Amino acid sequence: MVTAVPTAAPARPAAGPRFAALRHLGPNWYAAVMGTAVVANAGAALPVDVPGARTGATAVWALSFVMLVALLTARALHLTHHRDQARAHLADPAVAPFYGCLSMALLAVGGGTVLVGADWLGTTAAVAVDAVLFTAGTAVGLAAAVAVPYLMVVRHRVPPGSASPVWLLPVVAPMVSAALGPLLVPHLPPGQAQEALLLGCFALFGLSLLATLLMLPLIFGRLVHGDPLPLVLTPALFLVLGPLGQSTTAAGKFADVAPGVLPAPYDEGLAVFAVLFGVPVMGFALLWLALAAALVLRAWRRGMGFAMTWWAFTFPVGTCVTGAESLGTHTGLAAYDWLAVALYALLVAAWLAALARTVRGVADGRLLAPPR
Repeated sequence: MVTAVPTAAPARPAAGPRFAALRHLGPNWYAAVMGTAVVANAGAALPVDVPGARTGATAVWALSFVMLVALLTARALHLTHHRDQARAHLADPAVAPFYGCLSMALLAVGGGTVLVGADWLGTTAAVAVDAVLFTAGTAVGLAAAVAVPYLMVVRHRVPPGSASPVWLLPVVAPMVSAALGPLLVPHLPPGQAQEALLLGCFALFGLSLLATLLMLPLIFGRLVHGDPLPLVLTPALFLVLGPLGQSTTAAGKFADVAPGVLPAPYDEGLAVFAVLFGVPVMGFALLWLALAAALVLRAWRRGMGFAMTWWAFTFPVGTCVTGAESLGTHTGLAAYDWLAVALYALLVAAWLAALARTVRGVADGRLLAPPR
């Protein structure tokens, strides 16, 4: 009688880490939310009447809201199951500044909720949602504005001459709070509450502006004295437009809500400031736009392909749209209205290109693959 000898079952392959596809999902992905939300926010104040534009802007805001919720969920899973990678991101001077994008994504979607989302949600619900997102976004932005420079000083090893436009991301986040905070001022009780929020936004304006003025000479010095930026990083040059356009927008928003909130002559003074500050800053923004576009064209001719840095073509340009819209309102010049329209057309084209390439990259897995 022959007894069968049992054979061992084939060994199962070791299971990979949970949610492995999210391991390399960095904070830079919030730029896609920012870039989508600004299309809606800028479209809400366009000085031309285009049939269906308001509905389209509201639909884009809804898309940005869904993207924000999905990305917050994905990032929460990333932080839970890939803590080592999350720590590595903070330790990487090329990645850590992108934590400012979380703040700006929260703020941009929150501002859009009041500007266009109220059409679907109602004013009360829209203000409540924006209050939550504005508070969270401002807190995250202030934390990033302190924590990231701190890490750059004490932990990161940054070689001389390696300054990057990405360094602006954590310090420009408070400027986004400054520009969108005034939307909530009319919904607060008159008196101390309104004045405190408005002057608090003005303080955030100064914080971000002075920090930006520290960074810009380093960035331009790197461009002049060093080699051109790597091809994949060249679109990041558009990030310089962010603090320029956003500060112009913020100055205009201060002037819009100051009457009845601040005593004379400060309310009238902010209206003067909006023009005297905004006009020269917008002029420099157009100069930088031309320089950055020329360098991007040079990189394109040398083989620049798609990367998530393409989202730098969206939000910064969107802030210039809102800045031009504000100057058109406060100066009465039609030239600024047409500038806003032209920049908005550029914004929409850039957004469609970045969105299409991002969807394709997620679908085929290239954008979630380990970096080469």
